[in-house]
Amino acid sequence: MLYIGMGDGGSQGDPHGNGQNRNVLLGKLLRINVDRADPYLVPTANPYSKGGGRGEIWAIGLRNPWRFSFDRFTGLLYIGDVGQDKYEEINVVPMSIAGVNYGWNTMEGPSCYKPSRFCNQAGMQIPAVSYTHENSTCSVIGGIVYRGEKIPEIKGQYFYSDYCNSWLRSFTFADGKVSDQHEWPVGKLGSVVSFGEDSQGELYILTSGGRVYRIIKSPGTTVR
Repeated sequence: MLYIGMGDGGSQGDPHGNGQNRNVLLGKLLRINVDRADPYLVPTANPYSKGGGRGEIWAIGLRNPWRFSFDRFTGLLYIGDVGQDKYEEINVVPMSIAGVNYGWNTMEGPSCYKPSRFCNQAGMQIPAVSYTHENSTCSVIGGIVYRGEKIPEIKGQYFYSDYCNSWLRSFTFADGKVSDQHEWPVGKLGSVVSFGEDSQGELYILTSGGRVYRIIKSPGTTVR
């Protein structure tokens, strides 16, 4: 299956309401089969394949998913969703669960986007991790779960960054809970735009300044 992350397509606040509109592809995570039809086939397991919305939709309620990845060992889907005014968020959901509503634009992060008596959060996914726009942060950069062999101490940790602040953080997600949250002393990386991994599961960080960093264990140090 091919998964496609779609921003809401609007200006501030999703004025067209695309995030919660099941009849448009914007503000969604799409899931299509590109092997069995031309140009693609809508999988029957998609939540709206038989009606109620666009068949290509796998999940709704996203503002700007940047970026998402799968942990092949646990079957978890991690989505870094860029916020609007206050919050950046990372969602973690089993990749087998269809029709998840990530909340936008009813919610931003763990809170109502515009608090009022009409803000109904029922059935919406609460982020695993969120942070506010303090200390010069502005835009979450979703990353990857480390599954390499060179640094066994961090195996299973999910790494992510922020475009403006450029720190490197990680956490472990297991049994529905977040633990082992760290901010790593890597210095200023520049504006991080994406993460990648090689065939051995080692992690790389891409910056807008044209540099690619590889995450390694410094000689003589203990990773905690």
